[in-house]
Amino acid sequence: IKIIIVSVTTSSSHGLWNMLHLHIRDLLTTSFLHIQVMTLLQKLPVPVIAQVNGLATAAGCQLVASCDIAVASEKSQFATPGVNVGLFCSTPAVAVGRALSRKVALEMLFTGEPISAHTALLHGLLSRVVPEDKLEEETMKIARKICEASRSVVALGKAAFYRQMALDLDAAYRMTSQVMVDNLTLKDGHEGIEAFFQKRKPTWSHDVNTACK
Repeated sequence: IKIIIVSVTTSSSHGLWNMLHLHIRDLLTTSFLHIQVMTLLQKLPVPVIAQVNGLATAAGCQLVASCDIAVASEKSQFATPGVNVGLFCSTPAVAVGRALSRKVALEMLFTGEPISAHTALLHGLLSRVVPEDKLEEETMKIARKICEASRSVVALGKAAFYRQMALDLDAAYRMTSQVMVDNLTLKDGHEGIEAFFQKRKPTWSHDVNTACK
């Protein structure tokens, strides 16, 4: 697998009626599984792209915020409306609060009002907004470009990106400096630099465990 594309259309808010009739133990189990899925997205060694065409609310909005890249149609909207039915979007707030600026995220969480695709793009929830009839084409264009790169290098880079985000500035630079050294020991790291100087297209091995000697 080189890349994962998640299609997000109009999403419901956690299945509120079902939640109302679940035992507290079942609610916690469901919530735990839901959180596992969201955190797994950033731990996967391949990029995950959200392709959005519609209204993404609560968990749907959380899913978009949790993906590595998000492309949406112009008609798409995003909301965390739980506050309006007495159930604050606390778990969606984790991802939304990390993707958006604090004040924009809190306005969404406190009011439950949807924001447009262009507003979501402006504040960092989306990577790109396109006409609805170009949505799949533009998403695939990004996917194909990523697939041209070495899978082992992309995996290394994605993992390093998320790790350094949790560190202070000095620690982040120390960690990523070591990652760059590790990258150079990969066969594809060596191949890419060699191909650049030889003015040819690199031939990737995609093997994260194969180091050059």
